[in-house]
Amino acid sequence: MKQTKTPQQCYFCLNTIKDVDYKNTRLLRRFLSSYAKIVPRKRSGVCANHQRHLANAIKRARIMALLPFIQR
Repeated sequence: MKQTKTPQQCYFCLNTIKDVDYKNTRLLRRFLSSYAKIVPRKRSGVCANHQRHLANAIKRARIMALLPFIQR
């Protein structure tokens, strides 16, 4: 018998956050793994549109040295 999961709600859609800002590192760290890799959509529960914006913001923050590329 298959278990049905309740659909996860997008964090950004629920809180009506329009723009994902690369300077908001506290928010961006929520979507990074312990090895500083971007968490996949299935695990984070973010919609496809916001996942794209989130990935771009994380990459931009890494280039600006606000977030690490790897965790030591």
